[in-house]
Amino acid sequence: MAKHLTPRPFNLQSAISATMQMMAGLCWWCHQGNGPQEALISLAISHFFSKKRLSFLDLRLNQSGPHFLFFHHMAEEGMHLLEGSVVSFLEQTSLMLLLLVTMVLLMGKDLTGGTSSTKGQFTLTRPYMIEIMYSNQIQISNLTLVNSPSWFVHPIYSSDIIIQGLTILAPVDSPNTDGIDPDSCSNTRIEDCYIVSGDDCIAVKSGWDEYGIKVGMPSQHIIIRRLTCISPDSAMIALGSEMSGGIQDIRAEDLTAINTQSAVRIKTAVGRGAYVRNIFVEGMNLFTMKYVFWMTGSYGSHPDTGFDPKALPTITGINYRDVIAKNVAYPAKLEGIANDPFTGICISNANIEKVGKKLAWNCTDVHGVTSNVSPEPCALLQEKLGEI
Repeated sequence: MAKHLTPRPFNLQSAISATMQMMAGLCWWCHQGNGPQEALISLAISHFFSKKRLSFLDLRLNQSGPHFLFFHHMAEEGMHLLEGSVVSFLEQTSLMLLLLVTMVLLMGKDLTGGTSSTKGQFTLTRPYMIEIMYSNQIQISNLTLVNSPSWFVHPIYSSDIIIQGLTILAPVDSPNTDGIDPDSCSNTRIEDCYIVSGDDCIAVKSGWDEYGIKVGMPSQHIIIRRLTCISPDSAMIALGSEMSGGIQDIRAEDLTAINTQSAVRIKTAVGRGAYVRNIFVEGMNLFTMKYVFWMTGSYGSHPDTGFDPKALPTITGINYRDVIAKNVAYPAKLEGIANDPFTGICISNANIEKVGKKLAWNCTDVHGVTSNVSPEPCALLQEKLGEI
């Protein structure tokens, strides 16, 4: 867990020094590059309980060379943010540490209002736009976020989170621009969001392989509702592929996807371990899809010295109901794992209008039931009469 620091007045030289010392722990923000970058943040920060405004940040940065942005450790006693406007306040260097918004050990804070955008070309790991770590009682609402270098909103190891009323916009061909990624989070509500993305609009995660297994912190008790997604090459909602801490008790409802590769996708593989279970999705309106239901048990692996090929994931209790889909290439592609089938799949009241004469359902190593589903499902999903 990050060390708790008392906020202190901002000093550029001390900030640079502290940042350099912290680089080993914050290297996901480190990259090299000398292309043009532009950042715009306008965020109102207020206390969750008293509603007292603690700080206002309006930072504009537009320069041709690399730069530092430093805001860190907005802790329980208050927040510490750089205020005012800054342009090119460091000389050009080959190393860039870009911290747009990093929040550590937050309790009872409200992040709301304004806009945030970044543009640029990066040669190494691209930064997330907003990341919240080891925090609880957080609300992020009524923001427009544009052109993040990578994931837009990434709460991790946190709980009691409300994400509400976000408009998230990325080019549909931009890589890894997930919209909202709750990662090892619990008691999270995501609602009334509009997302255009080059990757998954929402991806629920909980760590990778032996590292996620060791931490063992699941994403659980998450509600997603009134979501609109456009993502031609990815999913409206993805579960995984980082799921080695477990994903459970997820409810999603009142969902709309337009020109999106798949509606809800489960991504896992041998070596991931843990589970995806107790998933309930209800009320999907889908227009122009490749797949409606997509489960992948052979997602890309990256074994290292601690990789355990015997760590098999358990996928069970996956429920979909009340689905209307039009202009669909394939209703379902459900691929479990040999000798480790995905079980407890339940699909009901789904009307899928398929285009062309392609195979309707592709099912391997899965078991479940269906009711009132058209076109007719695969034999591994047995038809049951009446409500299920």
